[in-house]
Amino acid sequence: MGRAHVRAHGTFPPERFVSALVDFGPGRSEVWGNSDPRHLAVHDRGDTWAEVTEGSGAGGGVWQRLRYDWSTPGQVTLEVLDSNAFGPGGSWTYRLEPDGAGGTDIDLAVVRVPCSLKGRVLDVLLGLGGSRYFARDLRRSVRRLEQSRAPS
Repeated sequence: MGRAHVRAHGTFPPERFVSALVDFGPGRSEVWGNSDPRHLAVHDRGDTWAEVTEGSGAGGGVWQRLRYDWSTPGQVTLEVLDSNAFGPGGSWTYRLEPDGAGGTDIDLAVVRVPCSLKGRVLDVLLGLGGSRYFARDLRRSVRRLEQSRAPS
């Protein structure tokens, strides 16, 4: 089981980050570059949760079926339900803290549970550089969100 822990800072309020993270509509990949629209499917959704399959071309193509939960203020948890690489027991937990000046401190903890040969190989590679990879990816998404127009 692999773990990564990264932090980033955005110049927007926590609610804007949560709103963008749980927006599964067209344009999702404009903020979340690792979310390929060809792999995106919303299976079910409630007021504070969604069950979604999404993936990317990274690592030869990785998809995950996730249960997003944003019922706790300042936190969004993605529980891995199924995947071709990382399975149940895995999670992504975003903790968001206002910085007092209108921005947000973002803390992301990723837990990977390999469920296939592809997952075991990727887990070894991510063990070597996963925190850098996830940090770069999160910072890129934060920059894209900062550059995009705020929702009206």
